[in-house]
Amino acid sequence: MNSTLLVSNRTTKPVSNRTTKPDPNQSKMPLPNHSVTSVFRLPLSASFAVLLVILSCSPEDVPRKDHASSESATPVVQVGAGRLLTDYFHLVDGKRVGIITNHSAVAGGEHIVDLLHANPSVSVTALFGPEHGIRGTADAGEAVEDAIDEQTGIPAYSLYGQNRRPTPEMLSEVDVLLFDIQDVGTRFYTYPATMGRAMRSAVEAGIPYIVLDRPNPIGGQRIEGHIRKDEFVSGIGLYPTPITHGMTVGELALMIHDQGWHDGIEELELHIVPMEGWTRDMLWFDTGLAWIPPSPNIPDAGTAVVYPGTCFFEGTPASEGRGTYEPFLQVGSPFADEEVAAERLNERQLPGLRFHPVTFEPVSIPGMSRHPKLEGETVRGVKLEVTDAPAVAPVAAGIHLLQVFYDLLPEERKEEFFHPRGMPVRAGNTMVAQMIRDGVPAEEIISSWQDDVETFGKMRRPYLLYE
Repeated sequence: MNSTLLVSNRTTKPVSNRTTKPDPNQSKMPLPNHSVTSVFRLPLSASFAVLLVILSCSPEDVPRKDHASSESATPVVQVGAGRLLTDYFHLVDGKRVGIITNHSAVAGGEHIVDLLHANPSVSVTALFGPEHGIRGTADAGEAVEDAIDEQTGIPAYSLYGQNRRPTPEMLSEVDVLLFDIQDVGTRFYTYPATMGRAMRSAVEAGIPYIVLDRPNPIGGQRIEGHIRKDEFVSGIGLYPTPITHGMTVGELALMIHDQGWHDGIEELELHIVPMEGWTRDMLWFDTGLAWIPPSPNIPDAGTAVVYPGTCFFEGTPASEGRGTYEPFLQVGSPFADEEVAAERLNERQLPGLRFHPVTFEPVSIPGMSRHPKLEGETVRGVKLEVTDAPAVAPVAAGIHLLQVFYDLLPEERKEEFFHPRGMPVRAGNTMVAQMIRDGVPAEEIISSWQDDVETFGKMRRPYLLYE
């Protein structure tokens, strides 16, 4: 089969210096021959309740605009799920549909499963859930079991348990496989791997694959970090991209397909249902869309801005803030001096960020973090305040953070600061950790990935759907 692409016209708050201990009971390159072509509303079922609650350039080179801080009454962007029922309904009309999704797949306040299940012209025959499950409540890394969706009676298969992609049996009653999940635009996130593995299953089953596109919440311009080395392939780094790639899931699907990153995937009949109104300079704050946490520890769009840098701390014994209600917005170590750490980081004048001294005590929080690192210990560190989101270079900031906290360690603890596997699967290589150990200046470490950034910037160009 030839692949098919359907696209439209390209047309925080300040914090205080205080000890925080959460209440666990608190709720809270040319393309192949792609064809180019130019809602009704139903109640959202209880099974999918909505939790309403940045190229190779320096920060000053990124085109700027004023960024709103809240949901708009009339969203600027219409996501792919909303357009499926109008311009692209022929893709599912009269079909048995399998949907890879979670709680984030909402358009106009309604979930994609509810929209399609209630349509008499479509038969939803299977649901597939990624890490955290279809409802998004499982802890990071926790295996999710198969189940029957209580509201619809549809089989709900887990792609984060014994199986990491749909089996032939799961697809036996499926005519077309659809993917609709909000991503965070960072390599070390499992949803792109789920999308790509399922693309392989679809081509093996001889059925089309549809990606309903959604915004990259940290924008479509900034590329940062090294391209992942082959020896560090993992579920949080399945594809050879920099840490931030500046692509939407639809664009990434095109790249996975045309680069042949899975065996035989070039034969897949791939459809992308594009967004309307999204442009590459938009961060989430510009879309007017409500933020629905794509996973429990990315509770707001501000967290998504810094996550590509603070997630490095998952590859160390230090805390990335899990076990608090501000994960990835605060990091620290029992061996740091929080005042010194904040002072040293603020002296570096990192664009768009301020650092505040803080101490916190990680605890188990149901639905967010079960037995986090350093549970019950006093962690001394910094809280990040995003003062100018478009200016933030999160991966560069992560290097500065690692360097400061490494330097504050007692000498006897420095040898074991970087996990031998956990750190390189996030950095994409062993070089970053070694340069920090060797005292290489942060700016030199940051400059070391510029060749990769330029290479990937050229590589991704044929797959970009938006201006």
